[in-house]
Amino acid sequence: MKRSSDHILTSHVGALPGPHAVWQGEAEPETVRAAVGEVVARQRELGVDIVNEGELTKGGNWVTFINSRLSGFEPDAQGNSATLLTSSTDWQAFGDFYQAAMEGGTLFEQTRAAPEQRRGVRDWACTGPIEYVGLAALEREIALLREALGDHPVGDAFLTSTAPTSVEVGRRNLFYKSEEEFVFALAEALRIEYEAIAQAGFLVQVDDAWMAALWDRIGVGMGLAAYRRYCMLRVEALNHALRNVAVEQIRYHLCWGSWHGPHSRDIPLADIVEVMLAIKAGAYLFEAANARHEHEYRIWEEVKLPEGRLLAPGVVSHATTVIEHPELVAQRIERFARLVGRENVIASTDCGLGLRCHPQIAWAKLGALTEGARLASARLY
Repeated sequence: MKRSSDHILTSHVGALPGPHAVWQGEAEPETVRAAVGEVVARQRELGVDIVNEGELTKGGNWVTFINSRLSGFEPDAQGNSATLLTSSTDWQAFGDFYQAAMEGGTLFEQTRAAPEQRRGVRDWACTGPIEYVGLAALEREIALLREALGDHPVGDAFLTSTAPTSVEVGRRNLFYKSEEEFVFALAEALRIEYEAIAQAGFLVQVDDAWMAALWDRIGVGMGLAAYRRYCMLRVEALNHALRNVAVEQIRYHLCWGSWHGPHSRDIPLADIVEVMLAIKAGAYLFEAANARHEHEYRIWEEVKLPEGRLLAPGVVSHATTVIEHPELVAQRIERFARLVGRENVIASTDCGLGLRCHPQIAWAKLGALTEGARLASARLY
């Protein structure tokens, strides 16, 4: 994991703007190659230190790309992921808003600049052994990013994958004897992807939007203690999958689902921070810029960051079209630097900016992030 002794490093969560055909997996290989080259170059022009390929190689959103990489599943007509989504206490409290948002197709990017994200099969049934069958697609990702980087060190670049918890949602177990066996089977299959990314020299980013977002769908009824136990089983499975990857190569991203909505029932970070820190990772990325979670920086007055670990808090948010002033970004960075040490902070985004923001807004926000980091660095160093 890259560290700096003279300035605040910058990165982001993963998704960045790209052609619709690329995001929908319909582009020709040369179009994808050109788009990856462009998105890497744009990051470097803006001064981003730790870059990726914008997730453009995945041909889909942050989780659906994995569908073609796992065997053992069939489409499930009896699945209930849609019901799970709308069972949120937040969705119930603000039902009129969510109905209007879904009808207008504006739950994520309000101007419809992003392609449709609700296409294809959403629910799967596990009917056989889970195995990883995505090496060819992954090797293509690795090759495209390596080519686009040029002389940029591969160790200063990351590729994203998905946590077992977030893959589990929308998948019904009809094969394994227990929930635990099913979760660990998912983790063992994903291990292949994690290790391949690491062996290629890149940082492995594990995305997990459901660990926190399940709270107001299944956790409230369980109670906090039971929900933490539910989460810790999945942490154990993830750590098992990461056992052969050096902690310095692992980034873990926790968010609250990233949709544009009230988020009034989000579990507080204070109630789940110990779960997050139990995950084997060199850096933790989490929402810290949006109006629902910005105040939570103060928990680091009491919570001790484990030795050798880094925080990569969001200092710009995907949840608003307002472009943060660089001075505000700098102030957000400085808060964390004062609490956990300037050498332990990487400035990042709350969530992916691609598919969540209009492209013009997304790139402007990334520019505000790097400019804010420069201001903070001038004061902190």
